[in-house]
Amino acid sequence: MLSRRDLGWLLALPAVAKESGFEAVAGTLPPRDRTPVAVEAIGEPQAAEGYRRQKIRYGAKPGNPVYAWVLTPERWAGRAALCLHQTTKIGKDEPAGLGGKPNLQYAHELAQRGYLCLAPDYPSFGDDVTDFPKDVFGAGLASGTMKGIVNHRRGVDLLLERGAKAVVAIGHSLGGHNTLFVTAFDERIRAAVTSCGFTAMAKYKGGNLKGWDQDRYMPRVRERYHNSPAELPWDFPDLLKRMARRAVFISAPLHDDNFDNSGVRDCVRAVGGLFRRGRLETAYPDCGHDFPPEVRQQAYAFLDRA
Repeated sequence: MLSRRDLGWLLALPAVAKESGFEAVAGTLPPRDRTPVAVEAIGEPQAAEGYRRQKIRYGAKPGNPVYAWVLTPERWAGRAALCLHQTTKIGKDEPAGLGGKPNLQYAHELAQRGYLCLAPDYPSFGDDVTDFPKDVFGAGLASGTMKGIVNHRRGVDLLLERGAKAVVAIGHSLGGHNTLFVTAFDERIRAAVTSCGFTAMAKYKGGNLKGWDQDRYMPRVRERYHNSPAELPWDFPDLLKRMARRAVFISAPLHDDNFDNSGVRDCVRAVGGLFRRGRLETAYPDCGHDFPPEVRQQAYAFLDRA
């Protein structure tokens, strides 16, 4: 039986509307594909320290297939992680430990920690050759952001089909906010780690949302809402509220020149009371747009607990 405290916590959670303010901007979320995931192996498996790495392509409709790395640990107890990359030309290769910045190779590190990891390309990065007019808008989607959510939810399907007992998500920068996007709309993800992934929209680049209005993100930010935070029908606290039954770790460096630290704190204050004790954790490292080792270890420990 629920205690009075538990009942009060549940009643405090926001109701989920049929279409959220976020969907008004990114487009309506399509129904989840419940058919088995079509997976094609590309090349031979690669041996790494403590795991095997295999490049794959998997189906994610509507739209075109997704290229990804699957990192399978030698010893696995059922934990799995969806690992989303930052804005980098090499896409999925960076979190998989195949280039880029050592501080952003979290799929590699989590695989060594015993997680089955899926690191997919976001549309237009890595091996992905998304034609947005054809593969996104022509497929009935309103944004690259929504195609990303479709792809990443299908990635969760793939991990569960491979026997995952618990799925978490992690990402930095572009991957940081895509982690929040997919977690907000897929309750099968138990916990999320977002590094340098967001700030209050009014504090993003002084309130100029032009960085969000590209086809591969959300063109309606420009077309309908004139790149104005005041006109936008959603902000990041709206997404965080949808995760209040789960667990979220936020890393927001003090000197991030992309996602203002004070705006992150504003968002945390707006939702902190909705999370149970220990289910919302923050780190504010003294650095720029980065995911330093000590904070990564703190985040991995958080995921282990969650």
